[in-house]
Amino acid sequence: MFEKYWINIDAILVTHKHKDHCLSEVINEIIKRDNAKFYTTKEVIETHGFTDVNKIQQNDVFYIDDIKIEVTRAIHGFITPMKSTGAEVKENIGFMIDDQKTRLYITSDTINFCNDYKCDVLAMPFNGNGITLGILEGIDFIKDINPKLVLPIHLQHPIAIMNPNIEELKKVLEKEDIVYKILGINESIEV
Repeated sequence: MFEKYWINIDAILVTHKHKDHCLSEVINEIIKRDNAKFYTTKEVIETHGFTDVNKIQQNDVFYIDDIKIEVTRAIHGFITPMKSTGAEVKENIGFMIDDQKTRLYITSDTINFCNDYKCDVLAMPFNGNGITLGILEGIDFIKDINPKLVLPIHLQHPIAIMNPNIEELKKVLEKEDIVYKILGINESIEV
């Protein structure tokens, strides 16, 4: 299915090792098919056995053509079962992607933390449950960063209890006068 939607890929940026963020067989096929450059952490490389990769870490800055990529801090939340299943994330990063017209900040799965990041478009999760930002702490995170547009991400999880209440999320975003767009499956926007 990826062949239909993910075509002509120049670069792949992966935030952390979980399979819902890093599907190694698809990544390897895209690299082979499109000669895509791949950027990720040491933990992702070791977990998935990647070989054709650019290893990056928090605070790195690199360029893809004229696009500046800043590797940002991200703190993946923790719940006890993650320790025994090997799902605990020790290296997690986000990305600030800047084409000199728009700054897009992709947070990764993260909980709230003190930062001074500024962007035009903010893509962030709202799952909560100790693993990512929930609705209330997510609103605080947004207000601190003050983007023009928020793209809620990671809104579906195989374990239903991990999903945010999307109607409640919409109500709170609207009450706080936050401009947002929830993308449907296979929907995209240009930012």
